[in-house]
Amino acid sequence: MPVLTRLIPSPVVVVIGAGALDGLAGLLADQRVSSSGKLAIAISGGSGLRLRDRFAAELPGADWYPVEGGTLDTAVRLADAMRGKRYEAVVGLGGGKIIDVTKYAAARVGLPMVAVATNLSHDGICSPVSTLDNDNGRGSYGVPSPIALVIDLDVIREAPIRYVRSGIGDAVSNLSAVADWELSHHKTGEPIDGLAAAMARTAGESVLRHPGGCGDDDFLTVLSEGLVLTGIAMSISGDSRPASGACHEICHAFDLLYPRRAAAHGEQVGLGAAFAIHLRGAYDACALMAEVLRRHGLPVLAHEIGFSEEEFVRAVQFAPQTRPGRYTILEHLALPTDAIRDAYADYAKTVTS
Repeated sequence: MPVLTRLIPSPVVVVIGAGALDGLAGLLADQRVSSSGKLAIAISGGSGLRLRDRFAAELPGADWYPVEGGTLDTAVRLADAMRGKRYEAVVGLGGGKIIDVTKYAAARVGLPMVAVATNLSHDGICSPVSTLDNDNGRGSYGVPSPIALVIDLDVIREAPIRYVRSGIGDAVSNLSAVADWELSHHKTGEPIDGLAAAMARTAGESVLRHPGGCGDDDFLTVLSEGLVLTGIAMSISGDSRPASGACHEICHAFDLLYPRRAAAHGEQVGLGAAFAIHLRGAYDACALMAEVLRRHGLPVLAHEIGFSEEEFVRAVQFAPQTRPGRYTILEHLALPTDAIRDAYADYAKTVTS
C-alpha cells in the first residue's frame, strides 16, 4: 500500500515567549539562517530604532534599513537597496507593515526572510501574502512565508493595546472565513483544503474560547500561535481563503470607500465577521463572537468605529466588488440595499440584547 504524504510549507523555527529576543543573534546562527551574521534588517522608525540600539552590538555584520510606510514603492526601494550585497537573509523587525514590506523585498531579491514581530495586529506575520498600498489603493501579493519567526511577549506588551485587539479580530474572523469557504465548496464546487480549513478554524476557536485578557502571557501565546497557524493554513491552501471571506470583503470596502476614516484592520474584520455570521442565521454564534469582541475592547457596531448605519450598508453592498470571483455569504444572498439595512438592524438587536 503506498504511503501518500505532502510537505507543508512552514517556518523552520518559531519562538514565542517572554524574552524571546534575548537570543536573536544565537538563534539566527544556531538555526543556520545566517552563520556569518551577514544580514539586512528592515526596521520601523519607532520600536525598530530602539531595538536597533539594543541589538546592533550583537549583530556586527548586519546592515540596518529604516523603512517608512507599507507601500509597494517602499518595498521595491528596499529590494533595490539590498541588491548585490550578498546577504544571507533579510530580517523584518517591527509591526505588520514592516513585515509585509520585508517579505515582498526579500522575495524580489531571492533571500529567505525572518519575521521578528513587535506587535500582533494581524496574521501577516507568518502568511505567504504581503498587503501593500499602491497607486490603486491596496493590493495583496504572493510571497514566500518567513523561514523563521520570533515573537517576544515582553515586546508585544510594550506596544499599544490596540494592536493586540486588532490581532484578536483578525484571528476570530477565521471562523466566518472558513464558513464562507465551505459555502462556496457546496454551492460552486470550489475545492476546499480540509487541513488548511481545520488549522484556520482551530486558530480562531482557540482565541475565541480563551478566558484570558490582552495582558496575559497565556492569552498572548495562544493569540500568537493562532496567527502563526493561520499563516501556515494560507501557505497550505495557496491563497488567503482560510482567513478571508465576507469579513475581509467588508473590511476592504471600508478601506476603499472611506480611506481616510478606516479603522484598524482587525476591528473591521471582527465586525464584518460577526455580521456575516448573523447573515447565516447563526444567531447564538454571532452573539458569542460579539460578546468576546466586546470583552477585549473591540467594536461590534458601525458607529463604534466611526461609521453611520448608512455607511455600513454601503460598505456591505460594495464589498463583493473588492474580491471578484470570491464566493461568500454576501454573494450567496445578494441582498438589495433595503434588505442589508434590515439585516443590520436585526444584527444590532442581536449583539446588544
